[in-house]
Amino acid sequence: MKGKVLSLLLAAAMAASLLAGCGSAKTDEGSEAASSAETEAAAEGEAGTEAAAEAEAGKNPVTLKTVSMFGGTDPNAGVYQAINQEFMGEYEYITIEDNSQSSDEDWKASVAADFSVGNEPDVIQYFADATANTVLATDKFVTLDEIQAEYPEYAQDTLEAALEAVTNPDGVRRAVPTTGYWEGLFCNKDLFDEYDLELPADWDSLVTAIDTFKENGIIPIACSLNNVPHYWVEYFLLYAAGEADYITTPGEAPESWVKGLETFKTLRDMGAFPEDTDTVDNDYTGQLFINKQAAMQLDGSWFAGSIEDTDNTVVIAFPGLEDQKAQAGAMVGGISSGFYITKKAWEDPDKREAAVRFVEAHTSKEAVQRYWEATGAISKAAVEVDSIDGMTPLALSALDYTNGATSICAPTDSRLGQEPYAVIISNIVKISTGSASADDVLNEALELYAQRSE
Repeated sequence: MKGKVLSLLLAAAMAASLLAGCGSAKTDEGSEAASSAETEAAAEGEAGTEAAAEAEAGKNPVTLKTVSMFGGTDPNAGVYQAINQEFMGEYEYITIEDNSQSSDEDWKASVAADFSVGNEPDVIQYFADATANTVLATDKFVTLDEIQAEYPEYAQDTLEAALEAVTNPDGVRRAVPTTGYWEGLFCNKDLFDEYDLELPADWDSLVTAIDTFKENGIIPIACSLNNVPHYWVEYFLLYAAGEADYITTPGEAPESWVKGLETFKTLRDMGAFPEDTDTVDNDYTGQLFINKQAAMQLDGSWFAGSIEDTDNTVVIAFPGLEDQKAQAGAMVGGISSGFYITKKAWEDPDKREAAVRFVEAHTSKEAVQRYWEATGAISKAAVEVDSIDGMTPLALSALDYTNGATSICAPTDSRLGQEPYAVIISNIVKISTGSASADDVLNEALELYAQRSE
């Protein structure tokens, strides 16, 4: 509106100048006409300014409660907070109260608890697959169709394939995604070069690398078995069972799944993990890898943003297991989360538009480009991103890795759901020490899944 007012005033000024330039050829009538036009434009400008002020004044102050998984050391966290600040600068009547954290099991449980007691936020970035079933069961999200009926431009930059990827298990679309992910084996290549080791390409070469690094005082694998053993769970199950059996939820523990989880004990007995793997958290083990105290770390594409030495760090396909059933190059990945608007915000006249604009601010092409670049331009973008120059060796290795993937499978929790999967995760330390049976743990999880599915 301010631009329109200024344009009118400039037009009026130019008209007055042209009239004056005609000198004595202009009559008093013409002068009066010019004066009248200027007065009218000024009056319209004042009216426009007042209308804009009234429109802004008409917005009641809004406090938008938001939650996301962009917390901790996630490289997206900085972009997320920056967009929040820019958003509040653009919409001065909106205040954001954000409570973002890393998406560990405790966080998932707290989100589920908040939804169950009516303490859900206005907007949340959360999982879209079976991990979200407990929260989806509360029926507190607005559907994409409902939002687009009132705001047709909502999610307009998002690729159809990306929206399809975050369709909830019940077939309904509710979330708008930013980027997807892959999981792969990060390696400090300079450590491998120092000890004249090839990057692991199969089980035997992985064992050789573990033995060599252990002998030379280097932690072979940075991993917290008590906090985030997720990635190893996925790849052990995938490679032991093969793609078809991995994505099928059985009624009881198959021998291949049991064999996969028993690999935790095999690696522990080899000394592959940090000595304090049972007590430290994922942030700590990640720093071991970044500081070159550990040679390898199995992690997601988001971890790339934390890497400082992008010239000597690469990501490769999971090396594999002995007698594996999966193809070499089988990958765990996908797009499994997005921004939701809750009914609490949608049914509040003051919060509805604020929530919509907030999600748009984080899922627009410009915003997703920023998220994509924050992870080293190696994640899966939900919009058409623009390529960038000067990609690092780490980014190039990720490009080679993802392009060479022979299959892409979603992780186990996307099928089992949060609570059955938590049974597995919470028992990994015991399985690795031999104090719990992988067979018993898996059957407990599958039984719980069956109960939840009835």
